Order: sequence, then C-alpha cells, then structure tokens
Amino acid sequence: MTASFLLIVQIVLVVVLTIAVLLQKSSSIGLGAYSGSNDSVFGAKGPSSFLAKTTFLLGFLFVINTITLGYMYAQSKNESVVDSLIEDTNIEAPEAITAPATEQNTTK
Repeated sequence: MTASFLLIVQIVLVVVLTIAVLLQKSSSIGLGAYSGSNDSVFGAKGPSSFLAKTTFLLGFLFVINTITLGYMYAQSKNESVVDSLIEDTNIEAPEAITAPATEQNTTK
C-alpha cells in the first residue's frame, strides 16, 4: 500500500464520517447534555441503531488509517533522497580512459 492510496482513503473516510454524524438524530439539547442531563451518552438502549454502529466503524477505520499514515510518513522521513537514487539507478564507476595510441613517424 502506498501513502497516496491511504491518503485518498483518508479523504473518503472523512467525508463519509461527516455525513454519518450529520444524519444522526440529536439526543440532547446543545451543551445541556454536559450539565447533568438524564440522557446517557447513547440513550437507554445503547448504540444499537445501524447508523450509530456505522459511525463507530467509520471512526475506528479513520483512527487506524491516521496511525498508519503517520507511521509511513515517519519512516519515509528517515530515508535520504541520495540513498533512494543510488538504489534506483545502480550507478557504476566509469572504467579508466586510455589515451589513444599515437603513431610514430618512422620515415626520415
């Protein structure tokens, strides 16, 4: 897997995850949920709806993909451009250049 493929997957996951979150029904009234509301985070039955499970799965895939991209970019930062050029081209040292033989004028 290349980093460009994972980057495309990351963008698709962000868009789909955003849509999945926006489609969910709001179970609280703004910041009132944090001040001691009777509703639990996922309601009385837990995250049993299909959309909630899908959102959780997409969020999990997003986190795994982010960690993988971070690891791949950290590994590529340790490589040198010169090292990759040497590996790709197999540069060999040129052979010694010999001077052309000169003809001696033997006639006098």
